[in-house]
Amino acid sequence: MTPEVRTERLLLRGWQETDKPAYASLNGDPEVMRHFPTPLTVEQSDEMVDRMRGHWASHGFGLWAVERLDTGQFIGFTGLAMPGWSNVPLVEVGWRLSREHWGLGFAPEAARASLAFGFEHVALPADEIVSFTTTKNFKSQRVMQKIGMRHDPTRDFDHPLLPHWHEKAHVFYVIDREMWRVQQGSGVAR
Repeated sequence: MTPEVRTERLLLRGWQETDKPAYASLNGDPEVMRHFPTPLTVEQSDEMVDRMRGHWASHGFGLWAVERLDTGQFIGFTGLAMPGWSNVPLVEVGWRLSREHWGLGFAPEAARASLAFGFEHVALPADEIVSFTTTKNFKSQRVMQKIGMRHDPTRDFDHPLLPHWHEKAHVFYVIDREMWRVQQGSGVAR
């Protein structure tokens, strides 16, 4: 069973079949998918929901569906995942929200809750949580900075599954358990 987490304005919860149409619409939006190779088809989006459910069952953590508490509206996902292409164990914090929910602080709010869940409730394979995006995705990089992650240019990389894509160059951000504790104690990244 997927645990639920409530933040000030959001509910992070398990995926429901009824989320699939809205999630497919989000993944079909060219602006939402600007920093990905292509928007997803309905079938690809539905398969992703099924994989996200399976990740929870296999690892005890994963990507939640995100719902606004005030409206009950599904707005996207956030949470923790393990990139399948990495040859070292990595836990990545990620998010994807529908465009009408951008700029309202929902992504950092949800991502902070994901970091807290990871550091406080999960036996991580490494003592850090990472995030990465294309070098041109400044909005996601800003979320990473807002949640207290730091850019580690020594770990920037070209995405191995996308060797011919024009945005294959990725920046790498990281926060380790000690950085998280210090920030929580000082009020940073709240």
